Amino acid sequence: MKIQGAKRLEAVDAPSFSELFEAKKQYTQKTGQEVIDFSIGSSNIPPHPDLKNALSKAVLDDSVYQYSLSPMPEIVKAIQDWYAKRYGVQLEEDEIFLVKGSQEALSHIPLVFCDPEDLVLIPDPFYPIYGVAPQIAGAKIHYMPLLEENEYLIDFDAIPEEIAKQAKIMYVSYPNNPTGKKAPDSFYERLIDFAKKNEIIVLHDNAYSELVFDEQPGKSFLAFPGAKEVGFELNSFSKSYSMGGARLAVFVGNKECIELYKKLINTIDFQAFFAVQKAGVEALKLRDEFVPGLRQEYKRRRDFLIDRMKEAGWEITPPEATMFVWAKIPDHYEDSAQFNNDLLKKAGVLANAGTSFGKQGKRYVRFALVRDDEEVREAAKRIKESGILNVNS
Repeated sequence: MKIQGAKRLEAVDAPSFSELFEAKKQYTQKTGQEVIDFSIGSSNIPPHPDLKNALSKAVLDDSVYQYSLSPMPEIVKAIQDWYAKRYGVQLEEDEIFLVKGSQEALSHIPLVFCDPEDLVLIPDPFYPIYGVAPQIAGAKIHYMPLLEENEYLIDFDAIPEEIAKQAKIMYVSYPNNPTGKKAPDSFYERLIDFAKKNEIIVLHDNAYSELVFDEQPGKSFLAFPGAKEVGFELNSFSKSYSMGGARLAVFVGNKECIELYKKLINTIDFQAFFAVQKAGVEALKLRDEFVPGLRQEYKRRRDFLIDRMKEAGWEITPPEATMFVWAKIPDHYEDSAQFNNDLLKKAGVLANAGTSFGKQGKRYVRFALVRDDEEVREAAKRIKESGILNVNS
């Protein structure tokens, strides 16, 4: 019998990890060296010890093993206090919902808001699930190019009027992954006006507001007048509190959007494990103690990587935010997939080809700031010695 998957899976262009593993293995066999991998944005900075203690204590409590049918009152209150103090945003209980990581929400949101053939506006480059989830839901996509000459901001004037009028939902994310760019207040004001005019729901993915490296802290989309009328925001515990594996995030904003999302999730799943919710409460208590040091460490890592690459002959523009570096590839390479292949095979260094994030990533690769200093120094040395930065290599 031939087993055939649903046609919707054709939209999932899964990366070939077996090919990647084989290429890494071949490099190690040939050189005796391990590949230095910057491709996955999984933090190697541990959570605060008190957070780990809170989680370990919680898992010994028998009551946490019941089905989690709704968020704990303690975490709802902690989220309200967090948004009020950190972002100046007042949230009602019905404007808050928990999700098991932003990826869960990003995967399900098109199923909640889009019928087949509805139109979704997505930035390019984009976090990969942005492009996959709407296609699984049967929606159509219009890509909004984020160009370096436009500060990687969405150009609202470049969106055709007929496209804007058709669009059901619009994905926005600043500080931006993969470009590391943040957005000015004027952008959010224009975004809200644009959404109101065209009756578009705004999804703001706010995973990196704590990882802004200048004097002005990152903001919430919801802090701008009218934002709750047109959309909602996802905010993650993964990057800000080094809780990536614990899977916890918040879905906050427009109460009608939240009610629709809850209708789907309460049918197919439950809330986050109660022990993880308790760890989330502890994380928010520790915010002022933990987050500034985390931010400073990522800034230091950014500067260290860029300085070492400059010494190797590779000039990279420093990102304003996030835990990623968006690096333009040498002019003599046709595209980032070709360059990333040589980066691995000739230097034993693995980044993420910009083409993984859309057509506008053709001239870039993304480095995640997840390696220690010695590995970064060694990576730069290998890149320099490989000759791939030179035209005649």
